[in-house]
This record gives sequence, C-alpha cells and structure tokens, in this order.
Amino acid sequence: MQIRIRLIQREDNPVIAGIIRKVLTEFNANKPGTVYYDPTTDDLFSLFSKTSAEYWILEVDEQIVGGSGIYPTENLPDGCCELVKLYLLKEARGKGFGKQLIERCFESAKNFGFKQVYLETMQELKMAMGLYEQCGFTYLKGPLGNSGHFGCDLWMLKNLDSRDSTKQALNFATNI
Repeated sequence: MQIRIRLIQREDNPVIAGIIRKVLTEFNANKPGTVYYDPTTDDLFSLFSKTSAEYWILEVDEQIVGGSGIYPTENLPDGCCELVKLYLLKEARGKGFGKQLIERCFESAKNFGFKQVYLETMQELKMAMGLYEQCGFTYLKGPLGNSGHFGCDLWMLKNLDSRDSTKQALNFATNI
C-alpha cells in the first residue's frame, strides 16, 4: 500500500468535493449550514490559495481517498486557525490516515505561526470525536470565528505550543 499526502492541485477539486459530499451524505449530515452546500467546496484549490492556508490530499495507491486543511477563518482569535474539511472515504477510515492528515495540518499551522487550531463539527460525525480528542483537542462551549457553517454544533480547540495544552484550552474555552 502506497500512502501519499500532498498539497491540493486544481484538478483535485471535483474528486475531493465528491468525497466531502459522499461522506456527509453517508452520515446524514448533508444539511444546510454545512460544507455540503458551501459553494467553495467545489473549488478548494482556489480557497486554499489564500495566505496561511493549506489543504492536503490523501492518496492511497494513487487514488484520492480524503483530505484536510487549515484555514485562517474570519474573526478567529489572533494566532488561531481552523482545521477544516477533514473527510475520508469509508475504506480509508480506521487506518491512522485521519491522524496523519491532522498531524500534517498541525505542522502547517506551526509553520504559519499559529498557536492554536480550532475545529467545528456536528453530532452526526461523532465517530471523529475520538480522533480529535486523541490529537489533543478539547471541547468549547460555543463557536469561535465566523465560518458561516451554522449547521455545526460541536466546537473544539487545540494548543500547539504548550506542554499543558489541555489545561490551557479549557481555560480559553471558559473565557469565551
């Protein structure tokens, strides 16, 4: 099995948009207020051409099976970016690929100088909660920033540069 994580290319747009929508449909999360209906989902290459943003494509045996990225979402606190659009096809789940993508996103965030990574998700995608917790994310009481995805009802934060990120994230979460 050949695994490759690489930056998105323009020709990846229809494949990754299809994966995102397929996964959301699989979990009955294809609802308004999610990336399912977000027009930028169809052109992630252009969306992630923005400064301080990167989207990573996961290939297994030269086939795209998922992706994830970081994005400087509007109105997030200084030094914070968002982990976005982490989606894997069913056959790619449970093999550690999600964690590899998240770790690659953490590297990108650090390289851009971010100190925290925020994410939004929803109850329908609860299967990912354990992965997020394993990667050091802690729950927040409400959303940060302005992602425009009002369909999300769970919010999490990870500190990148602290030995005690859980404690700091909890302190941050109670201060919002």
